[in-house]
Amino acid sequence: MDFGSINPVLLIAALLVASTPILLAAIGELVVERSGVLNLGVEGMMIVGAVTGFIVTVETQVPAVGFVAGALGAMVLSLIFGVLTQVFLSNQVATGLGLTLFGLGVSALMGQQYAQMRTPVSPRWEFFGLNETPVLGPILFNQHPVVYLSLFLVAAVWWFLRSTRRGMILRAVGENHDAAHALGYSVIGTRFAAIAFGGACAGLGGAFLSLVIVPQWTDGMTAGRGWIALAIVVFASWKAWRVLLGAYLFGGVSVLQLNLQAAGFAIPVELLSMSPYLITILVLVIISSDRRRASANAPASLGRPFHASG
Repeated sequence: MDFGSINPVLLIAALLVASTPILLAAIGELVVERSGVLNLGVEGMMIVGAVTGFIVTVETQVPAVGFVAGALGAMVLSLIFGVLTQVFLSNQVATGLGLTLFGLGVSALMGQQYAQMRTPVSPRWEFFGLNETPVLGPILFNQHPVVYLSLFLVAAVWWFLRSTRRGMILRAVGENHDAAHALGYSVIGTRFAAIAFGGACAGLGGAFLSLVIVPQWTDGMTAGRGWIALAIVVFASWKAWRVLLGAYLFGGVSVLQLNLQAAGFAIPVELLSMSPYLITILVLVIISSDRRRASANAPASLGRPFHASG
C-alpha cells in the first residue's frame, strides 16, 4: 500500500468535481420539494440530461451548447411529470418512479450510436494565473465553470427561499397549498416553476457527468446518483447548506475510494465501490436522527395533490 501517492490537494480538488452532479440534482430537488411536490424521477432526469448533453456536444462540438441541451432535455421530462401530477392529479410517487424508468429506457435508446464516441475537452477557468497558487490554486481557481455554478446555485437557493417574496410564496405553497390558494397565490404555477427548475438542475448534473467526469456516454452512467440526491434532500432537512455538505460527503468518499484502490488498499474493490453510498446514507441518517426536528422541517403539503376549489 502506497499512501504517499494520495495527494490531499488534488484529492480535495477532485472532490469538488465528483460532488457537482449530485449537488446540482439535490439542490434542484430541494426547491421542488419545498413547493410541496415529491418527484422521485431525479435519476431519470439526470440520465436524460447526460445523454442529451452528450449527443448535442458530439454533433455541435460545443460543450456549452451541450450543457444547455442537457438542462432543457431534463426540463422537458420534468414538465411531463408536472402535467401528469398537477393537472391530471396522478400519484406523485408512482409517476416519479415511472419517470425514472422512462428516462433510463429512452436514454439507452438515444445513446446507442454514441457509445464509443468522445466529446471535446470542456475548458476550466484558471482565474488569471491564480491556479498556480500553492494549495488553494488547484482547489479554488482551476475548476470547471459548472462547479462554480453549482456553488452559486446553493447560495442563490438559500437566499431565494429565505429572503425573497417569491421564495416566501413557494414555501407557503409547500406548507399549506389551500391557504396559499385562498390568499390568491398560484399554486399550480409556482409548482410548475419549481418542477422545471429541478429538472434543469438534474439535467445539468447529468450533462456534467457525461461531458466532464467521464467524459463519454455509458448506459446507466448515473449509477444511482439521483437516488442519493433524493436521500440527501430528505436527510438534510430541506436546508440548502446541509445539501451542500451531503453532496460533498458523497463526492469525497467516492474520490477517496478510487485513491485507496490505486494505493493498493487491502479491501475488496466491490466494498470500496459501494462505500460512498453506504457512508453517505449512514452519516445523513445520524445527522437527522432527531425525528421531531426532521418532521418539523418537512413541507406539510409534500406529496399531497392540490384540488383548486375556486
